Amino acid sequence: MHVAHLSLVDFRSYPQLELPLSAGVTTLLGRNGQGKTNLVEAIGYAASLSSHRVSTDAPLVRQGAPRAVVRVDVVRDDPARGERHALLELEIAPGRANRARLNRSPVRRPRELLGTLRSVLFAPEDLVLVKGDPDARRRYLDELLVSRWPRLAGVRADYDRVVRQRTALLKSAGAALRGGRADVRTLDVWDEQLATTGAELLVARLALLRQLRVPAAEAYRTLSAGQGDLELRYRSSLAALEGSTATDPDGGLPAVVDVRAALLEAAQQQRRAELDRGVCLVGPHRDDVQLDLGGMPAKGYASHGESWSVALGLRLASYRLLRADTAGESGGDPVLVLDDVFAELDAGRRDRLAEVVADAEQVLVTAAVPDDVPPALRGGGAHRVDVVAGGALHAG
Repeated sequence: MHVAHLSLVDFRSYPQLELPLSAGVTTLLGRNGQGKTNLVEAIGYAASLSSHRVSTDAPLVRQGAPRAVVRVDVVRDDPARGERHALLELEIAPGRANRARLNRSPVRRPRELLGTLRSVLFAPEDLVLVKGDPDARRRYLDELLVSRWPRLAGVRADYDRVVRQRTALLKSAGAALRGGRADVRTLDVWDEQLATTGAELLVARLALLRQLRVPAAEAYRTLSAGQGDLELRYRSSLAALEGSTATDPDGGLPAVVDVRAALLEAAQQQRRAELDRGVCLVGPHRDDVQLDLGGMPAKGYASHGESWSVALGLRLASYRLLRADTAGESGGDPVLVLDDVFAELDAGRRDRLAEVVADAEQVLVTAAVPDDVPPALRGGGAHRVDVVAGGALHAG
């Protein structure tokens, strides 16, 4: 799989852009602030319907424009039928529902495009996976889940909606309860929905984490030159799971029906506390992934270099799982995006990362200066695109 062409209209700094691309390594080179990251952000958005830089769509639309359009031509090599093209089109309209088309035909919801293009992005922001709050690690798991199994996008969206609406009800019901006029029976309905969607999401996370465990540890050892062992462990806020074999990497996976029952029971037990505080205290939105190095939490104990190796190891593990999903099929490798990441690494980690990803079907690299790009990614017919003032492009 590779991106053959990127078209933008009013996306970020670009009023209009046409960028042909090809398989292999392409370096987008230019000074900071010229728009390199905007290009790979658009490709990442087409793959995941989200940005790695912002949490809302409004900043993606060029100032003064009513909407932005992203078009990506994706090529897959089919052994039986040769090259197959898929054109993804996304219209981003803050304040209104986004629209999407696949091969020029409208789809009901943009998330129906998920799975057509798959990418893995490495960026300076990845350090938050190690040093940041649990929501960054939950988002990492959930985005990988959706990349591998697009139907889970609906489960994730439904769960997020339930949490928002249940939280709003807890706040209003809690205030009414303190005034002696509350009827909290409606919460029973939302408890059921929370348990149903939350159980499916939680069990999917547990299954994914077990598959990530070995490739993440192997990638960490490669990037750190064999210094230390990385261990991933799921930390559940659900008392019925935490400390049981369910969250042990070597234990058996719990059944969805059992997790649903445990969530429902926990919601009943926590109802008084939730009403008092006006927050949803039960569910996978309160969970975390613990990252250990040599038996100690990476957060707070790992050095800067070790933290980078952990973050990169997680991204490489994602890439290896996605690649394995399509081994021998027409889907091909996911597109690898290395957004200004080499400037953050020491020489050893820089070279080891480059060697690991050099054989990917398509690698897109952004860099401020040519020397930031390791030798392993410069030869073998690598392409270069200079991004200059105003976002103009020049193929070198």
